[in-house]
Amino acid sequence: MKKYLFVFKISFEEEFAYRLNFILWRVRNVLQIFLTYFLWSTVYSDPTRQIFGYDRSKMLTYVFGIMIVRALVLSARAMAVSNDIAGGDLSNYLTKPMDYFKYWFTRDIASKVLNLSFAAFEFTLLFILLKPPFFFQTNLGAIVAFLTSVILAILIYFLILFLLSSISFWIPEIGWGSHFLVTIVIIESLSGSLFPINILPSTLQSIILATPFPYLIYFPIEVYLGNITGWALFGGLLIAASWAGVLWVCLNIVWQKGLKAYQSFGG
Repeated sequence: MKKYLFVFKISFEEEFAYRLNFILWRVRNVLQIFLTYFLWSTVYSDPTRQIFGYDRSKMLTYVFGIMIVRALVLSARAMAVSNDIAGGDLSNYLTKPMDYFKYWFTRDIASKVLNLSFAAFEFTLLFILLKPPFFFQTNLGAIVAFLTSVILAILIYFLILFLLSSISFWIPEIGWGSHFLVTIVIIESLSGSLFPINILPSTLQSIILATPFPYLIYFPIEVYLGNITGWALFGGLLIAASWAGVLWVCLNIVWQKGLKAYQSFGG
């Protein structure tokens, strides 16, 4: 445990070594929230209006919820695993008495702690400036389910990043490109970080909800809002847990095959 606490401390300090990248990431998130906020604020200019099953307070709470859930789920360092593989640095870790997955998960947690701290500050500042109507969840069961869904989302995203990085075992040149395609294009579009999934046509919703992506942002926020309850909540948590399990099994299979290719190449 001590070695992972040490990794956490070092990783936390390293976040400040890349100040520009960190600042750009935070500025991007704030600008996205601003744009999304003013878009939906205009749509719900009439406080009594209900669209897509949301009233003004719940939709604007969804927008602000994106800021917190993104900080918890999508802030991660594990995408750098592809650099370790492509650059041959993975060998240094394989010879150390440390689990490589736990090492990167610890680094991810350090990144999340820092980003969540800044997100909380940004949330408070924007809340004071914009004074949006806000939905505060008081049901303990819904809060527990929300936290459970966030933990599952963190696991799913971590496993997705590792699977994408594993491509570098065979095609080192496209490691960054695969991350860009999935994390920037696909996840941004299908996770609910731009808009709630349930505003889409029902057929398209069903297709997207069968993928792991909406369980990263959309599902946790909907659980917090109390829009998903009962059997739908249980089913959603079961699907998210199933995706985490499937991705874990796939990662272990791909990782073992990748290590054989890596060692063969290194030999």
